Amino acid sequence: MNKFYLILVALCMLLLTVQESSGQDRKFGLGVMLGEPTGLSAKLWTSNNNALAFGLGWSAYHHRYDNRGTRIHVHMDYLWHSHDKIQSSEPFVIHYGVGARFKDRGGDSGSLAIRGVGGVNWLPRNTPIDVFLELAPSLELTPSTGFGLDAALGARYYF
Repeated sequence: MNKFYLILVALCMLLLTVQESSGQDRKFGLGVMLGEPTGLSAKLWTSNNNALAFGLGWSAYHHRYDNRGTRIHVHMDYLWHSHDKIQSSEPFVIHYGVGARFKDRGGDSGSLAIRGVGGVNWLPRNTPIDVFLELAPSLELTPSTGFGLDAALGARYYF
């Protein structure tokens, strides 16, 4: 856990030294997310309105049949963005999409799910960062069917 805090402090220091740019001028962003899951977040813009979003972290959620502790969480989503839905002096962008999620439960079991994703991004002016909040309801396919909900707050720095 100490490494996580060290990475978080390093990311904050990096954000304090940013150059003028907007997050979307640079196509690849890497950062952190807190919530369910907690870990790394990446985003690759494929056009002005579309992107691929990735997450790698740990999940504290205990499946209803499994209480063996924290497990690895991996997801990938295809996102669409609506730039004009929120009228504000700050650039807020709505995103929505679909993707897949895998949670490793240890041993030979894991959970595979289809996710829907919805959220909002704040793209601060003249900085290569974005801050996001998203909810992702999911339909678990394995080992049994069921519903889940992921929620994360995060920030990414664009290179």
